[in-house]
Amino acid sequence: MTKFLVQGGTPLNGTASVHGSKNAALPILAATLLTDEPCTIENVPDISDVHAFLELLKGFGSKIQFKNNTVHIHTEKITSSEPNKELVKQMRASILLLGPLLARHGNIHMFFPGGCVLGKRSVHAHTHALEALGATIRETKNGLEAQTKGLKGAKVIMAEASVTATENALMAAVTAKGKTEIHWAAMEPHVQDLCHFLNAMGAKIEGIGSPTLIINGVPSLHGTSYRVTSDYLVTGTLALAALLTRGEVTLTDVQPDHLDSFWEKLEEVGARFKLEKDKVHLKPLPKGKLFKAIESLKTAVFPGFATDLQAPFTVLLTQAEGESRIFETLFEGRLNYLLELEKMGAKIKLHNEQQATLYGPSRLKGTMITSCDIRAGAGMVLAALVAEGQTEINDIRYIDRGYEKLDETLRGLGAKIERVE
Repeated sequence: MTKFLVQGGTPLNGTASVHGSKNAALPILAATLLTDEPCTIENVPDISDVHAFLELLKGFGSKIQFKNNTVHIHTEKITSSEPNKELVKQMRASILLLGPLLARHGNIHMFFPGGCVLGKRSVHAHTHALEALGATIRETKNGLEAQTKGLKGAKVIMAEASVTATENALMAAVTAKGKTEIHWAAMEPHVQDLCHFLNAMGAKIEGIGSPTLIINGVPSLHGTSYRVTSDYLVTGTLALAALLTRGEVTLTDVQPDHLDSFWEKLEEVGARFKLEKDKVHLKPLPKGKLFKAIESLKTAVFPGFATDLQAPFTVLLTQAEGESRIFETLFEGRLNYLLELEKMGAKIKLHNEQQATLYGPSRLKGTMITSCDIRAGAGMVLAALVAEGQTEINDIRYIDRGYEKLDETLRGLGAKIERVE
């Protein structure tokens, strides 16, 4: 099993660029199924989830080339309505096939998606939205059977502000007959990026970045070239790595306004940083000074604090002076990684599955730990960077699903981290 070996205690220094967003790239790749013309997608992260998703698309007849972070894809004809069962069971993002296949092919039969274990993830928000647009969906013992004789514009009130359900509704609505209003739409940067991509294909979407999206259906979409937005979650992770190790790092190819709530929390802890148009400069605290504890780190849908940055930020709070409260509002089981931090010496009181208190600063020591999910795995890497001695991080396949060559990026900044097969 592949693992990371990390020798902690080395400040990070230098410049690193932030790769394209996984959470934007996957729905954009799904949306290429909506046209029979070629598309070119640039700034696609070279990660395992993208490779798996491209394999799923090949099963529908897509012809694909992926090189140097650019995908050339052409799905002239949809050749199947059943995605690969094993790949679907590995990827939660496979749910994004529902909207485009219903819109272009009229039916899809798929197993329930898998992926990271983060509590119960219902498909209700997806089926609710698609049924409002005219789909007929039946849940079987193992999956979904969906079909339509033609999607029609409608007022869709989302069952929750779900990112992927909003994306499915968008992809179904852009070629539906008539006008669609999506209320309580997710507003995350990757949802906005999908909207911009669809508009580049000829869709007519208004209200981008707001909780109400207006879509005027068009008969068909055309091919296009598009550059995926940078990954604000990677930006946040690398920023925290710099601050934790008390190094001086500049991150490029970033969009700071995607992380307003994150920067606000960094101000609360007393971190030193400077934002520019597409850069962020991180500076170390003065010698002998500690980060400040914060009253509450509460996750929320965008523009609130991103749940995917909760674990990495919590590692920073282990080094803050005083008590900090964490409240994970979106996913069950997302605090499981705290047990790994306790192995390293963090002082934590777990109140329930979604709330905990940290008592800092804690002296972290290297040991053998496990990556629980993609973002918790990144958090474990950050903890290892600041810990005394060597840390062995197992099950790093999760990390590779969301971060392109994270170990190489960190080594480029001076970190002592190696990948061991």
